[in-house]
Amino acid sequence: MSQPPQTAAIEVSNLSHAFGDRWAVRHASFEVRAGSLHGFVGPNGAGKTTTLKSICTLLPPQAGQVRVFGLDVVKQAFDVRLRLGFMPDHFSMYRRMTVFEYVDFFAAAYGIPFAKRDKVIKDALAITDMEARRDDLVSSLSRGMQQRVALSRVLVSDPDLLLLDEPASGLDPRARIELMEILRALQAMGKTIFISSHILAELSELCDSVTIIDAGQIRYSGPINDLLVRKSDQLVFRLKLEPATTDYSDLLAGLPGVLTVDRMEEGDYRVSMEPRPDAAAIVLRAALESGGQIRSFGEDRRHLNEAFMDLTRGGVR
Repeated sequence: MSQPPQTAAIEVSNLSHAFGDRWAVRHASFEVRAGSLHGFVGPNGAGKTTTLKSICTLLPPQAGQVRVFGLDVVKQAFDVRLRLGFMPDHFSMYRRMTVFEYVDFFAAAYGIPFAKRDKVIKDALAITDMEARRDDLVSSLSRGMQQRVALSRVLVSDPDLLLLDEPASGLDPRARIELMEILRALQAMGKTIFISSHILAELSELCDSVTIIDAGQIRYSGPINDLLVRKSDQLVFRLKLEPATTDYSDLLAGLPGVLTVDRMEEGDYRVSMEPRPDAAAIVLRAALESGGQIRSFGEDRRHLNEAFMDLTRGGVR
């Protein structure tokens, strides 16, 4: 028996919103699959924050429709809020509270009964690795620690969808890496995570799907792998061979179906071929038979920042 299709976590259909005579978002449409870790990127002023606020019911759409797990964000706003947690870029921290008091305050605001709150808070602090700091004043914490407390605050309501606006902003490299690991753990728990960020390198490693917005319009939305694969009528492989002192260019160029060979960094070759099912086998077999050692081999992919630059325009608009 076939399974019914899963409801998307986020459905944005022809969303439009203007401030005065300037369109912040115009005819934007995209979907976020439930259980995915979805990146949301765009230049400054592209419409990211307006879209986020519309999704989390803080800014009713002027036109179009937004649904969260099938619920309309305008007509069913209360039910939507029960399903999501929003951590904005700039969040308020009550600095004279301890970590526990701060999270407990929001747990009470979410309506969690007093008898259950201690366990709920303990679980949230465990996920963010802040249990040992529960009695510390918020004012004594670093920026990275405060980010974790803010995330703990969001987690106490056990939301199905997390909306995170620039969660790694201002963090040092270690704090960013640790935050990314927390987000992966939350996805493994079944959470859907929608993360707006300017740190493209980290999103390319972290996310399974991405939406790119520019000047209020969606330029791409879908699997990140589809975005990073170079689209052409050729197959392009990246191959690393050793010893690096040996030049394999002529060997590779003479293979059936090979169009061009570029020798790049030491031991790296970019091989462009006619599309044929045995293309990879031809290259690998020739490399092995020549006595070369294959250190890496794969389809040549572009970086997310390259795709981003291709799809967006520069300048202030």
